[in-house]
Amino acid sequence: MDSTWIKQGASVAHQRILELANQFTIQLNPATANMPNTKTVHVDHLGGIDAAYQMPHPYDPSKPTLVLVNSFTTSSELYQSQYANKSLTDAMNLIAIELLGHGQTRTKSENFTYWDTAIMNLQVLAALHISGPGKKVFVLGTSQGGWITARMALVAPELISGIIPLGTSMDYESERTRSLGCWNGPADLAANIKEWTTNEKTEGFEPSEEYANFLIDIGFGKECPKETRGFWVKEIQKNYRGDEGRRRIRMAAINLAERDGLHPRLADVRCPVLWLHGTADPVYRYVMDERFVVVLCRRWWNSVKNAEEEIKMFVNSPDAKLQTVEGGQHFLSFSHPKEVDAALIEFVGKYGK
Repeated sequence: MDSTWIKQGASVAHQRILELANQFTIQLNPATANMPNTKTVHVDHLGGIDAAYQMPHPYDPSKPTLVLVNSFTTSSELYQSQYANKSLTDAMNLIAIELLGHGQTRTKSENFTYWDTAIMNLQVLAALHISGPGKKVFVLGTSQGGWITARMALVAPELISGIIPLGTSMDYESERTRSLGCWNGPADLAANIKEWTTNEKTEGFEPSEEYANFLIDIGFGKECPKETRGFWVKEIQKNYRGDEGRRRIRMAAINLAERDGLHPRLADVRCPVLWLHGTADPVYRYVMDERFVVVLCRRWWNSVKNAEEEIKMFVNSPDAKLQTVEGGQHFLSFSHPKEVDAALIEFVGKYGK
């Protein structure tokens, strides 16, 4: 039999298998069918919030719990790699809670802050009977999620056993951070906030592909897999459709640009802190048209130098350390899940007993 024909046939068969596997994966993924993987629980803050959360496995009270807080205009889907890691889920409960203004979380209040999300998260844990005496709860947050980790530890120090900020900053959008090569948040987000601010009904609103790709480039990396890019373009657009979606993304952007700094409060964080930070946060001179964000900075806002300075401000933490991950992107748990998950198992194993 002709060996060339055999090789060609094998190649075609292999390609067909890959196509079928991709189809099977898509069919099994509820997100692609507009069916969120989240559940909701009602809490009282802000006059009532339907808080969305995702748990890959039922709660096991014999294990410590890790709360996962997503980055700007992403959702709990950011942590799919962690949900799929059996070593991680064997060691701890995972619960990702979507911030106010993000994912499927909803409230009637149009205005909210990161402090409100911190309080909401604590109420979610209480409503699900996950926090309380004798229960170990840790909080991991990516980028803006890092600000939530510290706020939760400040609001309820008796409930939080440790925090793990990823690629973040504890400052407001200050001249100090800009002098370290960080972005100018208020200036860089001004065009988006202006565009998203209107008294007119915008039922046909959805974030553009340009906006989604901007976020993907700075978070997942410009060279991220095509499948990742396609998923997140659809996810971002789906989560912020219509007039209500425009209002939520606007307030999320205002929070990002205008948040308060935490430097004077960090001495009140008395739990262990493990700050994980990638060395390859994108280096951009990223220019879009006048409708979208223009970023002109040497690094994204979470430069390693800033992290090196701020980790020293946790003066009353029994163990505050910065761990850099070589080649890590801004959304570090996505780009380097192996390194992040190993660090989590060690940290939670040490302080979650």
